[in-house]
Amino acid sequence: MEYVVAICDDADADRRSIAGMVRRWAEAAGSRVQVCEFPSAESFLFEYDRNRDYDILLLDVEMRELSGIELAKRVRAQRGRAEIVFITSHFEFIAEGYEVDALHYLVKPVSEEKLWEVLDRAAARLAAEPPSVVVSADGETVKLPETDILYVEAFAHYIEIHTRAEVYRLKESITAFGERLSGDFFRAHRSYLVNLKAVERISRTGVRLTGGAEIPLARGKYDDVNRAFIERN
Repeated sequence: MEYVVAICDDADADRRSIAGMVRRWAEAAGSRVQVCEFPSAESFLFEYDRNRDYDILLLDVEMRELSGIELAKRVRAQRGRAEIVFITSHFEFIAEGYEVDALHYLVKPVSEEKLWEVLDRAAARLAAEPPSVVVSADGETVKLPETDILYVEAFAHYIEIHTRAEVYRLKESITAFGERLSGDFFRAHRSYLVNLKAVERISRTGVRLTGGAEIPLARGKYDDVNRAFIERN
């Protein structure tokens, strides 16, 4: 298993120490890890706008300017999958951690044994939880498991996400939204993304999904969608 771990702490020595612990944990667990260090919440958010593929976030609570709590709230508004661990010298912020589904709090100076235990828990949760995506639609923020999404349809200035229960409309390009999804989704047509796990039948001109929806298949995509379907099922 490979994990992308972000460490956000404005204390250089603490950040480097935690990074070393994370690498030793991965080596002991037989996993690969990519550790990304950030000296501030702002530097993390700058990178997060371009790349959201983080599995575990280790966030110092008491940073200058933007706190770890506020950073976590911004992350949760955009992505649901990352496991968040707060690192702090104080406990008065613990209640706020529940708002962002924080996995755990660690107290400075961080014990390597305690950190390894928390990383084990984070890895277990990541393995058990199916990928999901967070969307803001109709004035609310919703965490959608990918397994609930059947297909996504693009219109002029918005997209519609068709799930097994309802439809969500949001202002985002289908290309940008597709980049937030896992490899279980296939661009069947310039206006459609389909969940390969929901495919029931593939023809030269279209794809039938669970529930009966028929999605058009662009010319030249037949072999590609069949190959992708076999790989993901």
